[in-house]
Amino acid sequence: MNADFKMRLIEGKRLIGILLTLPSPEIAEICADAGFDWLFLDMEHGLLDIAAVQRIVQAVGERCGCVVRVPANEEMWIKKALDTGAAGLIFPHLQTAGEAARVVGWSQYPPEGGRSIGIARAQGYGAKLKESIDSANRNLALIAQIEHIDAVRNIEAILNVPGVDAVFIGPFDLSASMGKPGQVLDAAVQKAMAKVRQACLKRSGVPVGIFARDIEFAGKSLAEGYSLLCTGTDATLLSTGATELVKALK
Repeated sequence: MNADFKMRLIEGKRLIGILLTLPSPEIAEICADAGFDWLFLDMEHGLLDIAAVQRIVQAVGERCGCVVRVPANEEMWIKKALDTGAAGLIFPHLQTAGEAARVVGWSQYPPEGGRSIGIARAQGYGAKLKESIDSANRNLALIAQIEHIDAVRNIEAILNVPGVDAVFIGPFDLSASMGKPGQVLDAAVQKAMAKVRQACLKRSGVPVGIFARDIEFAGKSLAEGYSLLCTGTDATLLSTGATELVKALK
């Protein structure tokens, strides 16, 4: 586990990441070597299964933090993702404080939560079991993804849940929940995102992140106070580079 990621996150350091959808440890290595601070491993929409997540975490090592978005907020997926040794989890589509408390509980060992004790990579395959139990609650980053207008309305209650280390806005699903799919620059959508951001910054600077579709949106987001940034995906980066290369040569 990359414990440094959570420390930098809660300190409000600017963390630049990319969303990985392809089950390729080699792509993850390239991104880590390029200097990304964190990798967003997407099990919800990407092609990643648990084996692919673990291979990526192994390939990246301590170079940057690997944070897994679980495909569903269910105990099985949470414990499997944590057993890979990832630096943290992103919980998609959280809408209430009750939902947030439930996933945090499944992610933390007793007495703070009810995480199941496994013998896997995160525990050194048994050799570091005690060390894992003693340090995991302190070192794991647990991030609530805010991507529905109901979550925006409940943001204060979600932030009150112990163990929620940061929030991450999903602007596209948020816009869809408001009847404006894809219209992330719409005034009403921007107002909803601003409400989440302001609630986080008001509460002693709770880190707030966002997915930025391009460099211009990313720059604007950083200027507004977002510190956990995810810009683009592995697939779009490859697609853009390939298209530009072909255009230049034809």
